[in-house]
Amino acid sequence: MILAALNYIWYPSSKTLKLHERLETPLNKIKDLRQFRILFLDKRNTLIADEVQQQGTIDHTPVYPREVVKRALELSATALILVHNHPSGDPTPSRADIDMTKLIAEAAKPLGIALHDHVIIGKDGHVSLKGLRLF
Repeated sequence: MILAALNYIWYPSSKTLKLHERLETPLNKIKDLRQFRILFLDKRNTLIADEVQQQGTIDHTPVYPREVVKRALELSATALILVHNHPSGDPTPSRADIDMTKLIAEAAKPLGIALHDHVIIGKDGHVSLKGLRLF
């Protein structure tokens, strides 16, 4: 399963790509640290920005819902897709991953910003928290 909410998003570079094709390779090259990225989308799910929000250690990256929502508002984004890697290679979401995803979704919703998915990239694949119905 690639994404529950969005199987494809439109990239202004004139072609539609599967999300995992865009993100798996760069995130899998980062072996010793966790990187948290955010895809900011407009109302047509066109990519506005793909930004690294935080970089952390092998097992922790601090992400603050307030900062995520603040940046979405600065970009006039109406939707988000969260993406991070697990350097261990296992894309299974942790309790902290699930809790943080719920906090961001709850903070964004009243402001008209949808959280489409949170994808975790591992060594041999990826997991969609939306696909697992974890938020």
